[in-house]
Amino acid sequence: MKVCLDVQYTHNQALAAALLFKDWSDSTATRAVTLPIADVLEYEAGAFYKRELPCLLAVLGTIIEPLEYIVVDSFVFLDSSFKHGLGARLYMALEQKIPVIGVAKTDFIGAPSLPILRGASKQALFISSIGCDTIQAALRVQQMHGAHRIPTLLKAVDSLARDKSF
Repeated sequence: MKVCLDVQYTHNQALAAALLFKDWSDSTATRAVTLPIADVLEYEAGAFYKRELPCLLAVLGTIIEPLEYIVVDSFVFLDSSFKHGLGARLYMALEQKIPVIGVAKTDFIGAPSLPILRGASKQALFISSIGCDTIQAALRVQQMHGAHRIPTLLKAVDSLARDKSF
């Protein structure tokens, strides 16, 4: 299985969301998981991972299926010296057992990534990875379902995490 993850915040609470899927071209998830999280840390400039990483680990902790890949809305590395971003920190927290693919919507100057275009969009997505080849990761994101810039399941996990009822 593969999983897309996202987290949204309201004050000091978060809703972590996960969509599990089998194949890169799947248009629907096999299973959806949401997890409300209380008392999340405040945003800290330059240390976003301190807020987001515990939420991602918590929702992953509810998943019993073996995972082949994790796809996150972030960068894996933050600069050419491979300073760890959220994706790399997640990979390390999972004992380097599950490859992490970062899919970012905006460029982060200096972050090593591959820009890809999807659909008719003229705006790139920026792909980075750890635990797998970045070119292969970019090809996998290209294969994801959807005719638009953002793959269907990434858009869906974002919507799931934005559920305001938590």
